[in-house]
Amino acid sequence: MTALQLARKLCGLRAEERAAVVDAEIRDYALLQRNWAFWARPEQLAPDGNWRTWLIVAGRGFGKTRTGAEWVRAAAEASGDLRIALVGATAIDARGVMVEGESGLLATAPASSRPLWEPSRRRLSWKNGAQAFVYSAEEPGQLRGPEHHLAWCDELAKWAHATEAWDNLQLGLRLGTQPRVLVTTTPRPVSLLKAMLNDPSVAVTRGRTRDNADNLPRSFLAHVEASYGGTRLGRQELDGELIEDVEGALWTRALLEERRTRTHPGLRRVVVGVDPPAGVGGDACGIVVAGLAEDGRAHVLEDASVHGLHPEGWARAVAAAAGRWQADKVVAEVNNGGAMVTSVLRSVDPLLPVKAVRASHGKVTRAEPVAALYVQGRVSHVGCFPLLEDEMCGLMAGGGYAGPGRSPDRADALVWALTELMLGRRGAEPMVRIV
Repeated sequence: MTALQLARKLCGLRAEERAAVVDAEIRDYALLQRNWAFWARPEQLAPDGNWRTWLIVAGRGFGKTRTGAEWVRAAAEASGDLRIALVGATAIDARGVMVEGESGLLATAPASSRPLWEPSRRRLSWKNGAQAFVYSAEEPGQLRGPEHHLAWCDELAKWAHATEAWDNLQLGLRLGTQPRVLVTTTPRPVSLLKAMLNDPSVAVTRGRTRDNADNLPRSFLAHVEASYGGTRLGRQELDGELIEDVEGALWTRALLEERRTRTHPGLRRVVVGVDPPAGVGGDACGIVVAGLAEDGRAHVLEDASVHGLHPEGWARAVAAAAGRWQADKVVAEVNNGGAMVTSVLRSVDPLLPVKAVRASHGKVTRAEPVAALYVQGRVSHVGCFPLLEDEMCGLMAGGGYAGPGRSPDRADALVWALTELMLGRRGAEPMVRIV
């Protein structure tokens, strides 16, 4: 009995009869387990047509990773000549999700045909000779030169150097008669993703978290829908909607893209901005590192924010960030913790150069003059900081916040750091000047 015949037979049986058939046809059932076309939902199967790019834009838990892994596996097992590119937002993401993850290439492959994974070479090798190579969008130069038949790009909306990495990939995607690329991503309004969605030659699949309800815990679905359903974050992360800029936001996605760089010049001063959480297990502890260059321009270097830690935990994260960047100062807001904030920071590192600052205005009021620095071209982001940038683009002139989470803790930490570096009087809060 073939896998297809077994599948048809199983569909018409009661549960106890189905179990008996499975026991009797165990070998055929093993084949059925490998039959992705049987288990997949229709939207998880490659579309018909002469497309070069298949773009899946969907909510978390939709099954994007499994779809990508199965598409790559089927192609690799069918042809031993293939050279495949696996491109993740970072090297850790590519390895931890696309290759070694629960729905990645190693986990979804049957033991009999599992590829050999060589981490030091960033290479997967199938028994028939097909190979896949892992790349990081953080290092787009890796894609300059190698040639491929196929590519799978994951979480493209998170790529730090999206356009450069994508262009290098496209220029090397020239082997065989029909090079193709699958892009799987949760949406964010970045320019490359918006261009793909507007390109009629791209085959687009959209989906929601709930589409995969049969494979997700009911408690998870109930929780996330109750917590985020109908919200801006829920529409993006659960429903897979591409949410454009908030009207009246202090920062726009286009502005941040214009201010993005890969490197920074020599720095004469580095500051870590800290927005401590009010309690344990609540909001994040915003930790953002920024540096001032000799030309007077500031560069955002790292978003080291942490979530859900006790005071000692987030204090250690602050000290670690200061150590990595040899920071001259740690600027920490003390409204919610008073002397405790300074005390806990110095308890993990007595030599930590802490400066306590107290907010007398709201977060948006403090952020407005910092946003003006971006408009003036005086601040750049060295790389991509998706969570931080989501918060920045949710701060609205006039005092509102429409970004993710209850509070823009990361953005507030950024404001403290850049205020210390760029806005005049030391220790003064940024002020709004009306001209």
